[in-house]
Amino acid sequence: MDRLIPAVRQGLARVTGAALGPYQSAAVRIGFAATWLVFLLREFPHRRELYGPDSPWGFDLAERLIATNRAFTVLLWSDSAVWFEAVYAVAVLSSVLLLLGWRTRASSALFMVGVLSLQNRSVFMGDGGDNVVHLMAVYLVLTRCAQVWSLDARRTARRGPAAGAAGPALWTVLGLALAFAAVTDRLSWSWLGFLGWVWLAQGVWWAAERYRPRSEGRALLDVLGNIVHNGALLVIMAEVCLIYATAGWYKVQGSRWQDGTALYYPLGLDYFAPWPALSAWIAGSGTLVMLLSYGTVAVQVAFPFTLFNRRIKNALLAVMVLEHLGIAVLLGLPVFSLAMIAADAVFLPTAFLVWLGTRLRIPRRRAAPADEDPAPAAPAAAEPEPAQVPGGA
Repeated sequence: MDRLIPAVRQGLARVTGAALGPYQSAAVRIGFAATWLVFLLREFPHRRELYGPDSPWGFDLAERLIATNRAFTVLLWSDSAVWFEAVYAVAVLSSVLLLLGWRTRASSALFMVGVLSLQNRSVFMGDGGDNVVHLMAVYLVLTRCAQVWSLDARRTARRGPAAGAAGPALWTVLGLALAFAAVTDRLSWSWLGFLGWVWLAQGVWWAAERYRPRSEGRALLDVLGNIVHNGALLVIMAEVCLIYATAGWYKVQGSRWQDGTALYYPLGLDYFAPWPALSAWIAGSGTLVMLLSYGTVAVQVAFPFTLFNRRIKNALLAVMVLEHLGIAVLLGLPVFSLAMIAADAVFLPTAFLVWLGTRLRIPRRRAAPADEDPAPAAPAAAEPEPAQVPGGA
């Protein structure tokens, strides 16, 4: 007991005193924002057939389904083509803003609204990666994912966390939109309460940061933000482990995976063969098909158990990234692969992410004029953004 109490105190101090995994959460933010942006831009010519007025899953069918499962989507507020185009444009814009880390607490909420609205409008579209994006879009709202590698961190380092009029202006616009949705009864009570709580929390946070930066209330908000961030990060880790464990154990029960021939069949389908010659070459080797099939099952089943050994976990992460790249090339599922790689980023070692960020900043430093000192760019990425309060985005 004498040893347990100090350990508990140390754990509580660690959870409440800082937002853990700043580089990992930033990598997850960038990865999922880029994945969704790539999908939206790739499907831009077909957007109306996928989620808009020309979709086979008509407006009336979507209304009947939403009335049953109570899912969230703003696309059912109107069947106008103009409204659909506006929502799609906001989804693209929010993805760009979240990718850059500009006003991340607001852009992550808009990102979540765009993802849920489009995916819940036509639930039969997607390749499996959409489910991962769906979940992570909600979790990112609860994280302080712009502490590094973001315009918010850069602005905070230069001018302070509450500087600029863009934040209050964006908060006001979103508040008016939320009030309009409440007055016109377009949101369920649960979603109205959640989004209203998020909006109010951001206003309280900005006021405390602007007028009482050294008060006890400001410190309490920081503690709450750390707790919510660390809890959300833990949920993301558990979700990734659950995805791999479930996929692996379901494969173990399949007869085709047991005899090592499961990979052969999708390689023979035209839908999953963007490179027919390459697919035919792999499918023609029984040994290679067997090794890839058994290797996929082994990696997915073993991954959750490797988290207790750093070296094995890092090696297995590299194997899984290569596996997803292979799925993107061989089976033509780039969005699914990008989503899973972005989810895997939560387990990447900090040293590797710091090294990667340093390497990616080298071209900008070399391109800087001789009379300009580029050194402040590095600490700007290391300064934390204002902590998010629970649900803050």
